[in-house]
Amino acid sequence: MAATGETNVQAKETTQHKEVGHKSLLQSDALYQYILETSVYPREPEAMKELREITAKHPWNLMTTSADEGQFLNMLLKLINAKNTMEIGVYTGYSLLATALALPDDGKILAMDINRENYELGLPIIEKAGLAHKIDFREGPALPVLDEMIKDGKYDGTFDFIYVDADKDNYLNYHKRLIDLVKVGGVIGYDNTLWNGSVVAPPDAPLMEYIRYYRDFVLELNKALAADPRIEICQLSVGDGITLCRRIS
Repeated sequence: MAATGETNVQAKETTQHKEVGHKSLLQSDALYQYILETSVYPREPEAMKELREITAKHPWNLMTTSADEGQFLNMLLKLINAKNTMEIGVYTGYSLLATALALPDDGKILAMDINRENYELGLPIIEKAGLAHKIDFREGPALPVLDEMIKDGKYDGTFDFIYVDADKDNYLNYHKRLIDLVKVGGVIGYDNTLWNGSVVAPPDAPLMEYIRYYRDFVLELNKALAADPRIEICQLSVGDGITLCRRIS
């Protein structure tokens, strides 16, 4: 048993993915590395590469959007011709930078996060890329801001795209508000909807405490989105799972 265990550990170390804090549901780290080195890294803008490498040194790097998901978001935004967007949960700004690069020069991103210090790690890179004018960063909880926007009335149906990568226990609360703020035909993207694969783990599975705590909230969100008649959905196994919701009514 001990020898087998050592072999498994050695094999894992050999195939362990090189990107610090990576999130991939692919069973083979080597396959994920192939995707990155073949299709993602060669096309990754220099600013995104620089921010990814800075973020990799941060102790909370697992919170960042993966490089392949950043590439996906960038292309998605171009495909839907997004101009007015929102991001809830910014961290150091990797996904924010992917968005800013995809938007036209007069595009706008309302970006909200409870931690400005993390955002400011990436801000010099965003500024150097000439993209800071597209970003309206708000420090603090997003729900009060959303409530004010809905109360105001003039923001209903004005957002082309909204990306949520924040506190999982509030995802449903976000959805209840964002569905009114995104335009008909617009898209909301909820990140981490496969939650490290824990959504199919048995009840007694050994999970890290934070994975176990938020799993029920993710499961509740997935069930609610699947039953919401106001949206079309597509759940993808990119990164840690992302569910795209296209508002249809």
